[in-house]
Amino acid sequence: MKRILAVCMVLLISATAFTGCSSPSSSASSGKQSVSLTVETSFGASDGNRNNYVAAYTAYENATGNKIKDDSGGANGENWKLKVMNDFQVGSDPDVLFFFNGDDSNTLVKEKKVVSIDEIRKIYPDYANNMKDEMMGASPVDGKNYSVPANGYWESMFINKKVLSDSGVSVPDGNYTWDQFLKDCQAIKNKGYVPIALSLSEAPSQWFEFAVYNHDTADTHNTVPNTINDPAAQNWVAGLNDTKTLYEKGFFPKNTLDMTEAETIQQIVNNQAAFLIEGSWEVGYFEDNMKDDLANITVGNFPAANSGRKSTDIIGGISEGYFITTKAWNDPNKRKAAVDFVEAMTTDKVISQFCSSGGLNALKNPTTPSDSESSLKKSVDEMLGKVTGVSPAVQDKLDSQTVRAPFFGNFQKLVVGQMTAQQVVSQAIDAQNAFNKKTKG
Repeated sequence: MKRILAVCMVLLISATAFTGCSSPSSSASSGKQSVSLTVETSFGASDGNRNNYVAAYTAYENATGNKIKDDSGGANGENWKLKVMNDFQVGSDPDVLFFFNGDDSNTLVKEKKVVSIDEIRKIYPDYANNMKDEMMGASPVDGKNYSVPANGYWESMFINKKVLSDSGVSVPDGNYTWDQFLKDCQAIKNKGYVPIALSLSEAPSQWFEFAVYNHDTADTHNTVPNTINDPAAQNWVAGLNDTKTLYEKGFFPKNTLDMTEAETIQQIVNNQAAFLIEGSWEVGYFEDNMKDDLANITVGNFPAANSGRKSTDIIGGISEGYFITTKAWNDPNKRKAAVDFVEAMTTDKVISQFCSSGGLNALKNPTTPSDSESSLKKSVDEMLGKVTGVSPAVQDKLDSQTVRAPFFGNFQKLVVGQMTAQQVVSQAIDAQNAFNKKTKG
């Protein structure tokens, strides 16, 4: 996740999108044996990019005669990240992996489970040559690029305008304050709607970012505390205490402690909830599932408290890309197929379609804008046009298995009073320090 905003959303990807790829020859026409590649991604059934991803790899299959075994998981949640790491631990490495290029992939780099772009270019010198190397998301381990990015992301607040209208609440603007947010949530609750669609059991991560962000700034947000006395730690404590307060006020769903992320998204679709903190990856899902009611949904700004953060400061960056695994690279039958696949998924034309709503990408050439946009994407453009600051998600600096998963798991204990915010944050700091010591030792 890098500093500048990336807003990239997948539109329909047709087979013609692959004209001008790296010209992978058809196995059928050349007489070569078809190759089967296992590709693991986050484009699962509930992901807004799912249908477009399927169309993209289907076009690759048709162009090459190769076959893709689609091992896509759920949303970009902690359970999926853990599944990916477990697959590698038990020897079930995919051939190509669409995954995070920051600290989440450190273990894969350290254990040489993935191949650097420098290594690939020794054999295929034109690999990813349409990308700016400095924007591809270098590994924190050795500063080398390992993944070819397809799209960036942003995180902000999805808003159901119908729920707001029924509750007598105005659609928030760029000056939205925390105090007004609290008043609005109470009004929404009084009308029988859910103010904030949030799953504390499965997907508290995006909420955490903004809860903490409200106590620091775009320049300081991406800081992991070393001790509980650090200013960053106190910001985390304050953000968690805000979360507990909202829970006690009844502003989250009644089953927030055991509901799924998909259920929270559905509450917005069904006009049951007002606010949802999610990312650019969900735009396509709303377009696919709210065709008749899409005008009810808009994207706005998370309210600002009294810190240095403005409501127009958001979370965003380039965080994921396609990795070629060592398993595929060392297999003479799969090496070229894997290279061709990644190149086919990251041509200028395909990336332009991924980024049709504007925003950052790593291409050397400008993207081609879409001929038409939905009302939702127009609201995204408007929101982005007013952005005053962008920070990466600080959670991506935490180890996913030993720190982040138990940290977010403790949110349930926090809100019901089994742990204090100070205890939750202290435990996370200790775990991250232990992980750092172990990996550096």
